[in-house]
Amino acid sequence: MSRRFQGLIVPVASIVLGLLIGAIIMLAFGYDPIAGYSALAYGAFGNSYYLGETLRLTTPYILTGLAIAVAYKMNMFNIGAQGQLLMGWIGAVWAGTLFDFPKFIHLPMAIVVGGICGALWALVPGLLKAYLKVNEVIITIMMNYIALYIFNWLIHDVFTDGKDQTDVVKETASLKSPFLENITQYSTLHWGIILSLIFAVIIWVFMKKTTKGYEFEAIGFNENAAMYAGMNVRRNIICAMLISGFLAGTAGAMEGLGTFGFAFTQGSVSGIGFDGIAVALLGALSPIGIVFSAFLFAALNIGKTTISVEAGIPNELVNIVIALIIFFVAASYIIQWVIAKMAAKKGGR
Repeated sequence: MSRRFQGLIVPVASIVLGLLIGAIIMLAFGYDPIAGYSALAYGAFGNSYYLGETLRLTTPYILTGLAIAVAYKMNMFNIGAQGQLLMGWIGAVWAGTLFDFPKFIHLPMAIVVGGICGALWALVPGLLKAYLKVNEVIITIMMNYIALYIFNWLIHDVFTDGKDQTDVVKETASLKSPFLENITQYSTLHWGIILSLIFAVIIWVFMKKTTKGYEFEAIGFNENAAMYAGMNVRRNIICAMLISGFLAGTAGAMEGLGTFGFAFTQGSVSGIGFDGIAVALLGALSPIGIVFSAFLFAALNIGKTTISVEAGIPNELVNIVIALIIFFVAASYIIQWVIAKMAAKKGGR
């Protein structure tokens, strides 16, 4: 079996197994899984409004998934995408409310500012990893909490006078689209979905067609061999974290300039940045796979809002399905072992 086919079959099998075991759990608790999944599908794309909301959530999922994938290519696990997203969010909103330029200048500038804020937040663990060999998982997890409190402090005490949300960004810095809203029954879909797809193409080209992308992969496979071949490992570690943080920060800019149009205080660090880890893993760390994986996770999270109303099933069961899919992706060696056994048995015949 080819490596490419095996990379495809594992996420597909993970989804199928997650949905199947989810159905068994529904049956065990006396619910109708067919009605449940039908309601889930309807809530995700049953009409243009729900489809618009699904595509809107797909946008930051793509970007955070790409952020995780870029770092993972260097054998680094960036758990700090949520903190980088928050820094990008507040940075983009700051630029979107402070300056007053024509839209063709103001909007790109606000997005870039958001990306740079995310990149600078990722620079700290990148430097510590490159020069002191500090585990990036520990640092990025801790920095998520630091980002949360700085984010809330900036909103409450710097950008406002004790309020829990900032002013709305100026129209010249807004990603909102009357056209997309009209064709999706006034959902919150905005132009960020196009930008996220463009970034997915850019990252694919970067990883597959550039020397730097080759160095990332080579260092991820064997750091010592890459160093022997003349690659600058430290510089590449920092570069990978900067790109990863920029993508996560851009995801925050999508929220600040598009979905909400402002920033508001957060109660916890759980959110899109952590979901991006699952998106990247299910997408097999491939930009193309991440696009489809992001759409699936967005569909599950948007669709679960109607499953209790339409089918009388607690939406927590959808979280179980999502957890099962992640479990099977993480335990992909089980699926690979089954596939290998089936192939060996077929070959023996």
